[in-house]
Amino acid sequence: MTTFKLVATSAMGLESIVADEVKALGYETTTENGKVYFEGDERAIARANIWLRVADRVKIVAAQFPVKTFDQLFEGTKAVQWEKYLPVDAAFPVQGKSVKSTLFSVPDCQAIVKKAVVERLKLAHKRTGFLDESGATFKLEISILKDIATITIDTSGAGLHKRGYRHGQGEAPLKETLAAALVKISKWNPNRPFVDPFCGSGTIPIEAAMIGQNIAPGFNRDFHSEAWPWMPKTVWEEVRNEAESLANYDQELQIFGSDLDPKMIQIAEQNAFESGFGDIITFKQMHAKDFTTSLTDGVIVSNPPYGERIGEVEEIEQVIGELGYLMSQYPSWSVYMLSSMENFENVYGRRATKKRKLFNGFIRTDYYQFWGKRS
Repeated sequence: MTTFKLVATSAMGLESIVADEVKALGYETTTENGKVYFEGDERAIARANIWLRVADRVKIVAAQFPVKTFDQLFEGTKAVQWEKYLPVDAAFPVQGKSVKSTLFSVPDCQAIVKKAVVERLKLAHKRTGFLDESGATFKLEISILKDIATITIDTSGAGLHKRGYRHGQGEAPLKETLAAALVKISKWNPNRPFVDPFCGSGTIPIEAAMIGQNIAPGFNRDFHSEAWPWMPKTVWEEVRNEAESLANYDQELQIFGSDLDPKMIQIAEQNAFESGFGDIITFKQMHAKDFTTSLTDGVIVSNPPYGERIGEVEEIEQVIGELGYLMSQYPSWSVYMLSSMENFENVYGRRATKKRKLFNGFIRTDYYQFWGKRS
């Protein structure tokens, strides 16, 4: 087994959640903005991809060096032992980005990295002419930040939010990784009732069910690195078998989702069925203000509509105000709401116990946390 420097990327504000997940897998971490670094072997690559709920991707850090000229970029890239990672027939598209750096032309940087890797592979494999790139895919990224170049290889392929269960969605779907983060931040456990009164396509309740039964989010999907010739097939089999053994399918759950739109309830039910929770999560077409329960010590986690068109904001404010009044009748329940409304607390009618700045895509939001009094 080889030890790699790995990085799990995440949305801004979720680094500590991702770091906790990586540590739970048994690896030490260091954190930067949007990045959680750790070291591990081929098994670590498989485990991180299959188990991380909140990370966006898992990448190998192939090189990191200072760069101010194209010559330095070419030579620094060519010095990497690419033959350790890429077979002679590897397909290796190069993506790029540059922030606050001397080399600001991303297309030029991509082209130079591509050329340098080709030169290195041709030398290492004693080839002339073109490389056909007909084999497995190794997505490279050249990222330059403040004149430091970092070249990574993406082990995931499609982003880790692609769990495979979402066959339908609404106009503004919440990423599965962010939905999982909202549940984790709430500290909900499967012994407590869980409700999403603005459930949309059901992503938050489904992610809660996966957490509640300890089901690995990447269990039913494929990853680019599974096709890499130096990644043993037995590693993936062992990690999936481990995930299967750790799943607690017998864990009883009380998870409910509701939405005003009957079409969204149909989509949520379909997604729940695809994820294996069709008989576990209860969905109902209902207005949020009509919520009622005899259960105690429950948790509400939701992403209510933000409102963009004229008249929408006023309607949403009314709904939030009604929900705030309603939940004052259930003091043992905790409520967690992700919203871009800066006056959310005033509208809800209560100061948040805590709030956390998060980004829903490119939208700046706050995660308002109203802790209940345990009965």
